Formats: sequence, C-alpha cells, structure tokens
Amino acid sequence: MDGVTIVNHPLVQHKLTLIRDKNRSTKGFRTLLNEIGMLLCYEVTRDLPLADVEIETPLTKMTGKEIAGKKLVFAPILRAGLSFVEGMIDLVPSARIAHIGLYRDPETFVAVEYFFKAPTNLEERLVIVIDPMLATANTAVAAIDRIKERGAKDIRFVCLLAAPEGLRLFTGEHPDVPVFTAAVDRGLDEHGYIRPGLGDAGDRLFGTK
Repeated sequence: MDGVTIVNHPLVQHKLTLIRDKNRSTKGFRTLLNEIGMLLCYEVTRDLPLADVEIETPLTKMTGKEIAGKKLVFAPILRAGLSFVEGMIDLVPSARIAHIGLYRDPETFVAVEYFFKAPTNLEERLVIVIDPMLATANTAVAAIDRIKERGAKDIRFVCLLAAPEGLRLFTGEHPDVPVFTAAVDRGLDEHGYIRPGLGDAGDRLFGTK
C-alpha cells in the first residue's frame, strides 16, 4: 500500500513475537514496547537532513554531521502511546512532546477527544504521531486532524500493528502522512480489535482490564 512502510528488521520482528505472547508479564510488555519504539524511531527518522559542523576531537579538527532543519515533536496518543514513545525520547532527548487524549467509544468506535496539548509553531516542526495500534484508525485520523488544525504540515505516523481496514481509512483520509509499522495483521474482529494482534495494548501495558 502506498505510503506504508513495514519495518521488517529481524530485531523488530523478534520482539514483536515476544510482545504478542499472552503470557508476557506487564513488566515484560512494557519493556518490549519501549524497545520496539526505539527501533522504529530509527526507521521513521532515517531521512532527517544533516548539516556539516566543525568540531575538534582530542587529536585534531574535523568536519562532522549533525541533524539539521526542523525540530522534532513526538505526539503520543494517550494512553498506550506514552510508553511507546519512551524509547524514542531516549534517542532524541531534545524532541518536544505533544499529548493527544483520545479514546474509542466501545459501541460506535467513534474517537472521543478529552485532552490536547502541543508545542507552538507546529508548522515549523516534523511531528511524529505515535500509537501502538492502528485498528479502525478512527483515533489516528482524529489525531492527525487536530495536529493539522494546529498548522502541522510535515507529519508521520508510527504504530506497532496495523489492520488493513485501518490502513485503508487512514491513507484515504490523510494520503500525505506516511505510516510506519512493524506488521499488518489479518483484520479486525466484531469488537474492532486487530487479529491475531496482541490484545488491548493499554490494558496490557498498565495491567488494567
């Protein structure tokens, strides 16, 4: 599907299998989600522009490379996106953080917003929206809508798992936003959960039911 990158690095796929296991502990799930987030961050930032910079090592002067251009904003969708973004922050500690509070109504699957806070000048920044699951895509689409309303123009979306139904809706609504995911699963069940999936990411992450 155009605009969708499946990150098939062996480490990502290995950790994805581990995190799917229903017997994985809350601590183990949380650790793996953090680690996969870090690995996916490598892919979503692979093409960031670089600029030459003059530095001096203990031995001599040299020209090195530093990230140039737009500053990064990580925008996790609450609540499961919080832990997913932690590994990314370890790699890019200077990134700004936006918080997007959305939940999916269990009956209608419509996205309901309850909180939104983002840095200013989003039009000058690369915004990476983060959510472990792209199922129906209703919350993801609503999150991108809000980010665009605030002026963002350069946006990417990162998820752990995606369903074909969600990808079709998302790419139809926001064809300008590339998607990065570790896998595209078989599809959704009658409750809107990804199958085979990994269950409710938020519940498994925080130990709630």
